Amino acid sequence: MSSGKILVAQGGGPTAVINQSLAGVVLEARRHHGVRLVYGARHGVRGIVNEDLVDLTRETSHNLELVAGTPASALGSTRDKPDLAYCQEIFKVLQAHAIEHFFYIGGNDSADTVRIVAEEAARAAYPLRAIHIPKTIDNDLVGNDHTPGFPSAARFVAQAFAGANLDNAALPGVYVGVVMGRHAGFLTAASALGKKFPDDGPHLIYLPERVFEVDRFLSDVKAVYERHGRCVIAVSEGIHDRDGQPIITRLAQEIEKDAHGNVQLSGTGALADLLCEEIKRKLQIKRVRGDTLGYLQRSFVGCVSDVDAREAREVGEKAVQYAMWGDSSGSVAIRRTGFYSVDYELQALQDVAGKTRVMDEAFIAPSGTDVTDAFRLYLRPLLGSGMPDAYRLRPNAVPKVLRRD
Repeated sequence: MSSGKILVAQGGGPTAVINQSLAGVVLEARRHHGVRLVYGARHGVRGIVNEDLVDLTRETSHNLELVAGTPASALGSTRDKPDLAYCQEIFKVLQAHAIEHFFYIGGNDSADTVRIVAEEAARAAYPLRAIHIPKTIDNDLVGNDHTPGFPSAARFVAQAFAGANLDNAALPGVYVGVVMGRHAGFLTAASALGKKFPDDGPHLIYLPERVFEVDRFLSDVKAVYERHGRCVIAVSEGIHDRDGQPIITRLAQEIEKDAHGNVQLSGTGALADLLCEEIKRKLQIKRVRGDTLGYLQRSFVGCVSDVDAREAREVGEKAVQYAMWGDSSGSVAIRRTGFYSVDYELQALQDVAGKTRVMDEAFIAPSGTDVTDAFRLYLRPLLGSGMPDAYRLRPNAVPKVLRRD
């Protein structure tokens, strides 16, 4: 007889809509008569191992809806990257609490955690159904048309660059904006959706899918600046040289690394500052400014895509349905079925776990410094309704009276 207990956790970087998936799991689970208790783990898999669990069965539906509309991870998250021994500890806790359904909302590392835990359960002949629920602003999960969290972050990036472009047009110079994305350039590419007029920025977009050459970069900036008298640039934090070395390691004297030994790309303004310094020093352009969008992209309260919120809720609901009515563990995937509609499928965990999707070649312009209309058509419906627009005065010039030769 089933225990009727399920557990849900959130992992990795927070997003603007990850709590929609959490609410989707809890509210959908409570509709199934076989579910008796819904637990949540505080701070992801670390909370499971520490048995830091909360009873979400006792939470009101009204408050769950309020939390669903609130960005960031309501249960807390973790950057722990479990190995086999760690996953075995997770399984021990699940087994001790008689939890038979495990839902983990996260990216490709989270999918790999779910895969290992599911394999451990199968090896022990324990009746566990483990479902990975997609989430990442990087949009780099294979098998998905897009992932919850990305559209809202992309909406923020598009609007941020639309604003930066207006600022740059008012006070011309060079502006460099660095966007999250270690291996995939989807989020940086979203900056192109902030353009309205042909001479709007970003004039140059640099993605990790292409080799970055400092000399060519400076040549590109010089050409745009001479053409427009200004230049707006979108740069992915993951840009790298021909050998795969992050550009920041070539330009910076001191390099910080994260808990997994990766070069620290997010949460620092170093890359923007270093690129600005290169422009000022070698191109002799005085007005050069740089920003790092950083963590603002992930959980910005006033910039949620309604499409993203709806789909994030649905992947949580579908996860429970697959777990309750299906016969296997897996990862929920979003598949585009029209313009614009989606459907959901359960794909095998090994097909997504630990893998990284990058920008489609059809989305990157031949120049390597822009995106194509195919990408614009791909992204626009994901940004949702009510995208703000920017206008400009018509140049109805008054003839000069005084001649100053």
